[in-house]
Amino acid sequence: MIRIPTLRAGMHEEFPDPNTALDEPNGLLAADGDLSPERLLDAYRHGIFPWYSEGEPILWWSPDPRMVFATSRIHIAARLRRWLRGCEWTIRADAAFVDVMRACAAPRTQQRGTWITAGMLAAYQRLHALGSAHSIEVYDADRLVGGVYGVAIGHMFFGESMFSAATNGSKVALIALCKTLQEWGFPLLDAQVASPHLQTLGAFEMPRSRFLGEVARLCATPHPIGSWNERWPRMITSDLA
Repeated sequence: MIRIPTLRAGMHEEFPDPNTALDEPNGLLAADGDLSPERLLDAYRHGIFPWYSEGEPILWWSPDPRMVFATSRIHIAARLRRWLRGCEWTIRADAAFVDVMRACAAPRTQQRGTWITAGMLAAYQRLHALGSAHSIEVYDADRLVGGVYGVAIGHMFFGESMFSAATNGSKVALIALCKTLQEWGFPLLDAQVASPHLQTLGAFEMPRSRFLGEVARLCATPHPIGSWNERWPRMITSDLA
């Protein structure tokens, strides 16, 4: 039987040290607690994120190693770059946060259920209303064809999920996000756990000890909190090529 620390809902308490997380399953740190804005932001500041399925307690994770993007080095393959040059989808921010989350939560091929539960949806909507959670939306005319959402603290962005409703939709959202984050002085984007798809785009694994140090440094560097809707640069897909 796996035994991990449990947190109490509605109580202000510190998370366990991420370095005490389990090796198997990799990064499992604690259970229960709540998804209040205060607890979620505290988790991210310490390199911890919630990830659980419907019917499970809230589970908190800090895997080792951590998958990250250097925002200045996202990889755009030659074929994708050629495609970008001929595409004029528009890219916006914080224009349809709930729609992006719901699209990310929709069932996918070879995936049972979703970890974006009703509780998670409500929790991140609260963070969005407070100006700490953001979405990037990709539109083909008025149709939402891709997106990504996550949490920004200081100069650190923590990616949560992305989706495509058309070929390359999520790639466009991610590339646009990295491009803008780089311009705003965000050197890293947290991608949580490794996947071959993310690695083809330039993501790499960072030891947890180093990741935690980077997170502490970047989260402590002030950056404006609030909607990105008006701050986001005017951008179409061909601008990314």
